[in-house]
Amino acid sequence: MSEVRSFFSRNRTVFSLGLVSILISSMVGLVSGVTLGYMTDLLEIVPALMLLITPAIGVRGSIFGAVGSRLGTAVHMGTFELSFKRGSVLRQNVETSIILTVVMAVIMGLFAKLAAIIMGIESISLHEFIFISVMGGTLSSLVLIFINIVVAVTGFKHDWDLDNISAPIITATGDIVTMPMLFGTTLLVLNPHFTDSLLLFFSIVFIAVAVILVAYVILKKKDEVRRIFIQSIPTLLIFIIIEIIAGSLINNELESFIALPALLIMVSPFLGSSNSLGGILTSRFSSYLHMGLLRPKALPGKLALENFGITYIFGVFAFTLIGVATFILGGVLGMESPPLSTMIILSLIAGMVSTTILCILAYYLSIATFRMSLDPDDHTIPLITSMIDVFGVVAFVATILLLGLA
Repeated sequence: MSEVRSFFSRNRTVFSLGLVSILISSMVGLVSGVTLGYMTDLLEIVPALMLLITPAIGVRGSIFGAVGSRLGTAVHMGTFELSFKRGSVLRQNVETSIILTVVMAVIMGLFAKLAAIIMGIESISLHEFIFISVMGGTLSSLVLIFINIVVAVTGFKHDWDLDNISAPIITATGDIVTMPMLFGTTLLVLNPHFTDSLLLFFSIVFIAVAVILVAYVILKKKDEVRRIFIQSIPTLLIFIIIEIIAGSLINNELESFIALPALLIMVSPFLGSSNSLGGILTSRFSSYLHMGLLRPKALPGKLALENFGITYIFGVFAFTLIGVATFILGGVLGMESPPLSTMIILSLIAGMVSTTILCILAYYLSIATFRMSLDPDDHTIPLITSMIDVFGVVAFVATILLLGLA
């Protein structure tokens, strides 16, 4: 009993900041879920859109989650400063996030179209995919840049541990901002007054800008921006492919989600909370590795196991809350939903499976990247996000089938 009290006493700050940020993340994620729930008609008209939605949301969270993790590490290492001057940590991270956003958005549009062709899914044209991806992604990224700066500056001034708050807040904001932006941009593409030639023109401009940015970073930049960009690209490319697979899994069960729209509401906060938990854990592991507190061993030590325990506690709280809140929200909005008990069981079972997987992945990916002399801040969060999205969707869909909801 004394060990339990000691555990909670040692991690009082972690729980106070973490639970509040996860609460905010879960509640905000529901707003994104409602948007997705109302998109059922649009998904029927453009079914391949789901192949773009999952990587678009995930990439936003990965790029800006990694920014938050790097800023948190900078605070721990004493290199963070409240300055936007050339060469400052803050400015370099903002520059990198903007460049990665545009470049990866173009690639996402291309990959989504290729996936639709390979899977035989009827879809919109390539330039329409690119337009939706870049326009929706860029608009949402501007908001996320602002949020990231506010979180970093506020946390620094109040001496908060950014590892415990940045990932959930950025993940939630990414969900709530990206979904409506994609929704609105898709409606714009389907508007007959917005001509195909105009869409093609914008898409060509977006591709040209992406090529110029890549050339600029590789040929001109010699600072941290270049390092982060070059190290992030391979990880994000893998991430996009994995996220498209996650989108295809949801797309395959689209009829079940359309029949019970409340399940579609749950998808966004469920995946968002999984990513928030993964973001918190990987950010903490990254900071521990940089500070020499965590040794990269084959089996997790006491510090790692303690953080696993914290993550499970956060998970039980988050997924129970999501099950209850989704049921209530579905009822208020008049959407078909399974019973409350079923929603809680669905969220908890799928959530605990995801939590177990993310704990294993977070530890071994963190120590693997660290051993390869790579920065865990740049690689672990994107990889964790993409893998958890796939495993989370698999766990979610499998639990739906197990409970006889499909």
